[in-house]
Amino acid sequence: MSAIELPITGMTCANCASAIERVLRKTPGVTGATVNFAGERASVTFDPAQVSTSQIVERVRAAGYDVPLARIELPVVGMTCANCANTIERVVKRLSGVAEASVNLANERLSVAYLPSAARIAEVVAAVRKVGYDVPTQATTADRASPQEAERAEVADRQRRMVVGLIFALPAFALSMSRDLGLLAALFGPNFAPMAGHQMPEHVAINWILFALTLPVQVYTGWPYYQHSYRALRNGAPNMDVLVALGSGVAFGYSALVLLGGSNGHVYFETAAMILALISVGKYLEARAKGRASAAIERLIGLAPQTARVLRRRDSIQGEADEEEVEMPVEQIAVGDVIIARPGERIAADGIVIAGRSAVDESMITGESVPRDKQPGDPVAAGTLNKEGALRYEAVRVGKDTTLAQVIRLVEQAQGSKAPIQAMADRISAVFVPAVLAIAALTFAAWLWLGSDFERAVINAVSVLVIACPCALGLATPTALMVGMGKGAELGILFRNSAALEQAAQVGVVAFDKTGTLTQGKPAVTEVIAFGGAAAESVLALAASAERNSEHPLAQAVVEAAEARRLPIAPVERFQALPGRGVTAVVANDSTPHLLAVGNFKLMQAQGIAVDGRAGQDIARLQAEGRTVMLAAMDGRLIGAIGLMDAPRPEAQACVAELKRRGIFTVMLTGDNARAAQAVARDVGVEAVVAEVLPADKAARVAALQTAGRGKVAMVGDGINDAPALAQADVGIAVAAGADAAIETADITLMRSDLRGVAQAIDLARLTARGIRQNLFWAFFYNALLIPTAALGVFQQYGPILAAGAMALSSLFVIGNSLRLRRARL
Repeated sequence: MSAIELPITGMTCANCASAIERVLRKTPGVTGATVNFAGERASVTFDPAQVSTSQIVERVRAAGYDVPLARIELPVVGMTCANCANTIERVVKRLSGVAEASVNLANERLSVAYLPSAARIAEVVAAVRKVGYDVPTQATTADRASPQEAERAEVADRQRRMVVGLIFALPAFALSMSRDLGLLAALFGPNFAPMAGHQMPEHVAINWILFALTLPVQVYTGWPYYQHSYRALRNGAPNMDVLVALGSGVAFGYSALVLLGGSNGHVYFETAAMILALISVGKYLEARAKGRASAAIERLIGLAPQTARVLRRRDSIQGEADEEEVEMPVEQIAVGDVIIARPGERIAADGIVIAGRSAVDESMITGESVPRDKQPGDPVAAGTLNKEGALRYEAVRVGKDTTLAQVIRLVEQAQGSKAPIQAMADRISAVFVPAVLAIAALTFAAWLWLGSDFERAVINAVSVLVIACPCALGLATPTALMVGMGKGAELGILFRNSAALEQAAQVGVVAFDKTGTLTQGKPAVTEVIAFGGAAAESVLALAASAERNSEHPLAQAVVEAAEARRLPIAPVERFQALPGRGVTAVVANDSTPHLLAVGNFKLMQAQGIAVDGRAGQDIARLQAEGRTVMLAAMDGRLIGAIGLMDAPRPEAQACVAELKRRGIFTVMLTGDNARAAQAVARDVGVEAVVAEVLPADKAARVAALQTAGRGKVAMVGDGINDAPALAQADVGIAVAAGADAAIETADITLMRSDLRGVAQAIDLARLTARGIRQNLFWAFFYNALLIPTAALGVFQQYGPILAAGAMALSSLFVIGNSLRLRRARL
């Protein structure tokens, strides 16, 4: 199975999203489809053996919507006939993410339309070369048109239609109001006739002026609503456009009949114009606001550079090989390429530094504001900013495989997913428009039955059509989710899907793995005790000398501690590692050879070294505190003890304290011994400890916590070793510093290894959930209150105009409430 994310334009309400979902799910080979109205994206899973990306795109377009694509042109050499062109087109169209491919044989160029999230130009180039043709690297030129540019073009189109609507609708409204309020008669006298000299009553003349002002609004501003209404009805999925088109169209049609029929009835041309103008204002502002909601994704996409300097081998005139810098599109970078990043340039691919030193700003991926020093052997990530020196690095992951691409893909998928709380709004939206149409018809019939005139019945029915707002219902959940997840991405907190965010808002218990999660994951020297008149520093230096050649983690911790304190580490002879006990070696200290033994009690016992008295008491104390004890002896005499421990992370205590302040119960699940676990728990403040638990049993412990009645359970681990427990928990949180496996498996991934992100993630989830509840309340309250009000004719003849304004404001309120999350301080 394959999965793609499709950007979609042309949707106007949640019913449009539902219609696209139905069309896609009916497509043979498509196994799942979810459309996010607010994010204007579709997540589609499909079998590439049955359906291609281009066919999926065509299905969306056939339903009346559009899929903006990125485009690029590549020169192709080696073609000789039309069959060559057909072969290239056929091969390229089979690639995942490619929607269109056409070859112009005359100018030898391949034009490709593709989804940037699913296709790589390097794969296109490789496919062309595989069938026997070539794409010159240095001659390649790209003419990119991104989906974001298509979305901006749509916003610009809405702005133009809005401006035209206001230019004509406002004068029409002013003229009609002036006449109705008697202002024209007061200003120009009772015999005011704009068309003096013609045999035409003044009210008819004004009606013709109103008709002339309204017609451009109907034809230009209203065209998308009429067009989308036709498509929606054809697809059997009436949407908001049907309500708007009916409301404005009925008012305009009724008024035109009055004017052309020579009747003296009141006309509502200004109503028809203002409905379209006001709703166009709302839709334009809504589109801009939705753009701000997805700004985090655009910023992430903008991190990727367009080109990179790649080193290529070149044969010189003397026949010697040297290297030259070739600037090429990042899409053509291949694994193994050596790339140069100068100060101020962004890293083009995930790689390993092979030359140079610098500081790299990784804040947009990890949320960490302090640049990290890089030197040969260190990893670098695509999209990060090289701040100081020049770096040479070898590409190990390129294109859609980079950490940045994975983050973008994860955020897009999460924003496109639907939270469980949205199911209710979706069910209501599915029947909302038909219900409103029925209410409008009943309103019209009821007013006629009650004896009102035809005109009053029409206006009240139009008010019902226009004031109903399915948009507010459709936007309530996804806009808040988009902003919340975007905010999380900026902080280095990635939610796998909307359900994870909703679950995180209800977390009442957080269970931590110990090693590598609450602790740093490696032992460190915490205390050195000297016996028999020896100095503590001398004991550590001698132990480090003996352990220098050992690869054991405890030995490495001793050597690192000695080096950190700048103690002299002497060379040794006759080094011997004794598995399960320790090491022995001979060191020449003060020009006199001494036999060193460094290890555990078994080693001391084997060497005949007594451990008793004060030494025994100090060692017992270290063990009671959860320390691992390493004993050091010289020439058969115990000289010291070294206490080691997997030290807690510096921020672990603050993390646990923050969770407690939020009323969250904390527990540690670890396979370590009880004394070591209790020692760490005391240091960081965890309330409960479950020690000596096998990895396979951790899931059962999490399940027990889930039945304790404290709320949803979150499990915090490394995303790999704790996989069963992470899967069992309601929310799995991986502290992974961007590790691929964690990004793919956890419900929430903290891109930087900072446990304080756990509390931040829960805070963000709670704020987002609160915003969703507020939005849904407003959407339901608005429609429940104003639809009956419109049906009862409370607004009189200006009901449709006020209704149009209220409808626009309701959607903007929901979006504005969601955007407040962007300013939240966590």
